[in-house]
Amino acid sequence: MKAPNRRTRIKALHWIVLPFFVWFLVVQPADVSRWGARWVDLHSVFGLVFVTLSLLWFGEYLRHGLLSRPGPKLRGALRPAHRWLHLTLIWGLLAVVVGGFLLGLTSARLLWAGDVVPIAPPLGLPRLNDLVGVFHEVQFYLLGAVAALHAGFHLWRHLRLRDNALRIMAPKALHRFL
Repeated sequence: MKAPNRRTRIKALHWIVLPFFVWFLVVQPADVSRWGARWVDLHSVFGLVFVTLSLLWFGEYLRHGLLSRPGPKLRGALRPAHRWLHLTLIWGLLAVVVGGFLLGLTSARLLWAGDVVPIAPPLGLPRLNDLVGVFHEVQFYLLGAVAALHAGFHLWRHLRLRDNALRIMAPKALHRFL
C-alpha cells in the first residue's frame, strides 16, 4: 500500500489537531478538576495527543519546509504575510509544547501526560512555576488569536480573491460545498 502524499498528511494533521486546539482554548484544568477524575485523565490524554501531533507537524516542517504557497492572486504585502502567518503557527505550536514542558519541569510534583509519559522531572520551583503557567496560558491564547487570523485570512482569500484557498486544506468530500 502506498503511503499518503505530503499534502494529504498535512491536511490530516491540520484537521486532527484543530479540535484538540479548540478544546484547550475552551476547557481549563480548573474546569476538568471540577468535573471529576475521569475528565482530568481525558484532558491529560488530549494533551498528550495534541503535543504528539504538534511535534509531528513541526518535524514535518523541519524536514520539508512549509507546504503552503501564497498563490498567484495574493499580491503586495499579503504575499509575505501568508508565509509569516504559517510560520507563526508552526513555531507557536512548538512554543506551546516547550511551555508545557517547562510547566512540568518547574512543578512540585511529577506531572504525567495521559498517565503514560512523564512530562519532566519536577524541580519544585513554585514561583517560577506560577510565572511559567501564566506565560504558557498567554502564549496559547495568543496562538489562538493567530489561528483565528489564519482562518479569517483564508476565508477572505476564498471569498474575496476566489482562489479556492479553502479547497486546498478541506477534505475532498467537502469540496462541493466550497
